[in-house]
Amino acid sequence: MDVLTENFALYGKGFLGTVQLTVYASILALVLGFVMASFRVAPVGSFRVFGTVWVTVLRNTPLTLLFFAVLLGLPRFGLVLPFQAFAVLALGCYTSAFICEALRSGINTVPKGQGEASRSLGMTFTQTLGSVILPQAFRSVIPPIGSTLIALAKNSAIAGAFSVNELLGTYKTLNELGYSIVWTFVWIAVGYLIITLSISALFNVLEKRWGIAR
Repeated sequence: MDVLTENFALYGKGFLGTVQLTVYASILALVLGFVMASFRVAPVGSFRVFGTVWVTVLRNTPLTLLFFAVLLGLPRFGLVLPFQAFAVLALGCYTSAFICEALRSGINTVPKGQGEASRSLGMTFTQTLGSVILPQAFRSVIPPIGSTLIALAKNSAIAGAFSVNELLGTYKTLNELGYSIVWTFVWIAVGYLIITLSISALFNVLEKRWGIAR
């Protein structure tokens, strides 16, 4: 218990850093995932190709390699940002591919007749997608999206290796101070547990309110 009480500020700073990474990257992942899912079902071929390439590349690229590409590659092209911003970009883009596929699977559960009926009423593709298809698709994909964002929270631990303030990185300082490595990781695990259970609770509420009854 001394590890936590004597270093509460350090743990708190790391915990807050992980929460910020998770929140910002989740927002980016949801926005990009929505856009890419729209591209993948769009009537324009070039959009479908772009969405497919985006998902295929990111889903098959190790996240650590993506961190290296973003944090070390982008500055070579003149894009210089704080390390946390680069970490959010890497996490958000990587997770957006999985969000996209979850949304696309939900879109496929909506009967095609509803889209055809919307178009027969004169609605555009964007109107049909936003007002008819996606609201129904979202109801069926709440659980997988929740699971994906929980995975994002745990994946944020990689950012600590790139000088980003987050929870797992606190073990380096505590290890140098001579604290028990076992108890150091126990409290780190508790921090991640709090974050993931909070996300799970949020999506349980969303599922009870808007999810499809099984």
